[in-house]
Amino acid sequence: MITSLRLRFPDFQRMLVDFDWNWLKTCDRGAVEDLMTLAFLKDASNAIFVGPNGVGKTTVAKNIAHTAVLKGKKVLFTTAAKMLNELAACDGDMALQRRLRYYSTPDVLCIDEVGYLSYSNRHADLLFEIINRRYEQKSTLITTNRPFSEWGEVFPGAACVVSLIDRLIHYAEIISFEGESYRLKEAKERAEKAEKKNGEKQ
Repeated sequence: MITSLRLRFPDFQRMLVDFDWNWLKTCDRGAVEDLMTLAFLKDASNAIFVGPNGVGKTTVAKNIAHTAVLKGKKVLFTTAAKMLNELAACDGDMALQRRLRYYSTPDVLCIDEVGYLSYSNRHADLLFEIINRRYEQKSTLITTNRPFSEWGEVFPGAACVVSLIDRLIHYAEIISFEGESYRLKEAKERAEKAEKKNGEKQ
């Protein structure tokens, strides 16, 4: 029985066994399967999934997080926007320190959708603080649609970006996901089925 659970999957629908690996043009499936063993948690390594929207980064990340929960690990799954906006809105230093501890202590912290929005220097500093506290202590899993060379656009003008990336990738498995959007593929398939069904009725 898991007594310490900090994980919410409101839309957790696709298990990795049902994942269509053939749809991706590029993805190291072996590296993903190795992450599913959770061996990377032993030395507090990180995992970073890089690729365009809709190629399965979040699905794979949720499966790894779910596996960690089943193994009794403390896991927190959040989006970058939710976490950073929540931290930036903290009223006073004590409230901020409590929230920083909340994000710093789980065995696995999954930060989804880094790069989808741009953030202020304040947000960049807060993300750096989280990553710095977890560095060599706890594992962090990040999904991003931006290569690291473009993170300066995600956090424009932030002085800590280079140090942030340095700590993230020092002990990290970086996996590239390349391909067309799977969500778009499914939407097209649904449209084709609906069109075929309507055609049969006529």
